[in-house]
Amino acid sequence: MNPESIANLALRIGVAFALLFPPLNALVDPLAWIGYFPPFTRGIVADEVLLYAFGIVEVVIALWILSGWRIFWPSVAATAMLLGIVVFNPTNFQVLFRDLTIAASVFALALHTWRHEFRRGPAS
Repeated sequence: MNPESIANLALRIGVAFALLFPPLNALVDPLAWIGYFPPFTRGIVADEVLLYAFGIVEVVIALWILSGWRIFWPSVAATAMLLGIVVFNPTNFQVLFRDLTIAASVFALALHTWRHEFRRGPAS
């Protein structure tokens, strides 16, 4: 493996871990996570349904990114999710500031993947 491939794998593993931990931990301690949902999303369905549905989305995105197969769109989705969590929880910024770092990492993956998946023309 070349250094670029190793760096890409390390980013994918790190992002996948960050996306997998909350839904897995929510199975044990759901009350620790439900508070991060903005008020306008709560009450539409039961809090547990909302939490676990979002968790399923996180798991799918994490596994897709971890797979390395066409990860542009799940990387964009993960970036948007992480930024949304920070934007809708400004009072928790002391904890969520790390989500900006993770969002930057997954955005870098999206840009790197875009270059390989969508760019037309001569290879460089």
